[in-house]
Amino acid sequence: MKLYSTNNKDLRVSFKEAVFNSMPLDKGLYMPVEIPQLDADFIENIDRYSLPEIAYKVASTLLKDEIPAEDLKALVEEAINFNAPAVKLDEKTFVLELFHGPSLAFKDFGARFMSRVMAYFLKDGEQLLDVLVATSGDTGGAVALGFLGVPNTRVTILYPEGKVSPIQELQLTTNGANIRAIEVKGTFDDCQALVKQAFADEELNKKFRLTSANSINISRLIPQTFYYFNTYAQLKRQGLNDVVFSVPSGNFGNIGAGLLAYKMGLPVKQFIAATNVNDTVPRYLENGVYETKPSVQTYANAMDVGAPSNWVRIMDLFNQDLAKLKEKVVAYRFDDEETLSAIKEIYKKFDYIACPHTAIAYLAIDQYRKDNPADKSAAVFLSTAHPCKFPDIFPKDMANEITIPSQVKALENKPKHADKLGVDFQGFKDYLLSK
Repeated sequence: MKLYSTNNKDLRVSFKEAVFNSMPLDKGLYMPVEIPQLDADFIENIDRYSLPEIAYKVASTLLKDEIPAEDLKALVEEAINFNAPAVKLDEKTFVLELFHGPSLAFKDFGARFMSRVMAYFLKDGEQLLDVLVATSGDTGGAVALGFLGVPNTRVTILYPEGKVSPIQELQLTTNGANIRAIEVKGTFDDCQALVKQAFADEELNKKFRLTSANSINISRLIPQTFYYFNTYAQLKRQGLNDVVFSVPSGNFGNIGAGLLAYKMGLPVKQFIAATNVNDTVPRYLENGVYETKPSVQTYANAMDVGAPSNWVRIMDLFNQDLAKLKEKVVAYRFDDEETLSAIKEIYKKFDYIACPHTAIAYLAIDQYRKDNPADKSAAVFLSTAHPCKFPDIFPKDMANEITIPSQVKALENKPKHADKLGVDFQGFKDYLLSK
């Protein structure tokens, strides 16, 4: 597997190099030179395969000979050791539960796969690998648990002060060992900017072996394709072949993975990018002007991103052809009031409790169906986090119905450990150099 930079199509690096370098020096993002097609027989009979089998098939098709077959199979089976059920709400509506991993968020797919790939490539005696990650909520917890105890690695998580839920903060700040957290007095965009500046800083790159665990890292994107293929397999078992995916979108890595799966041959009728009021992409699809704005805090905090990094990958997948992209991707935005209303509607209609991000994806399905009454496809909206992470958002009767997983209960008595920094890069650089 060879990769290029979205800013330099002539660049060629190996998968291993892209994993460890995360981002090219030209500040583009890595993309595969060739997007291989899964054979038609596999797609036609995908309903016969389990999630680990699907994951191995997709990973081996993309990576080719980067990791020997038996090693890759073992890696995939260890990383993807939890389910992702498409729960049927009615005859044509499904919610894809992606929160059954250790951190209770969809990002366990990417973080666990990435940490094991990095551990596989790391050799004894090599320089310590410093993993930098910015989080708006769920990424940090997934990365922390994915890398906790991985030899020869150190993880530094930056998160915005007061803008993650209490449970999310506990997942970031109670690990110790090789995981450290920094509470930044700013927004997720500020955290992301600090991480990107660190990768471009010559002095830091000479002193440290830096890599990222954010979705800018290609090894985060690849495993997220697995659950799109697996969902299609689940629907085929029920006699459904046409599918629309509604994806809660913040940094646009999740829907980017879905579009990569589509380019590999997954038959998807339509993708819906569902955002909160941080609506850079919906505005772009409406008026053709890509204008980022400072992020605004909402109930769906993991989507509070004003400058989504992965959008350049999505444009690259469509060769910068906005018209072609708009044939496959539509986008809708919803505010907090609409989100709360949707949470109540889902509970009343289906007796199902959805987190704020999931509720926004549900709203987008509803709006898409109103706009496209002739489309009778099955609709799948992605549930990206367990509702227990957002206890203050639900009415009391709903909150009382939420089962608190054991791993959350175990966090409650652990002390918080986090350093505090502002948004200036020099302060962050000094912190890394002094620590």
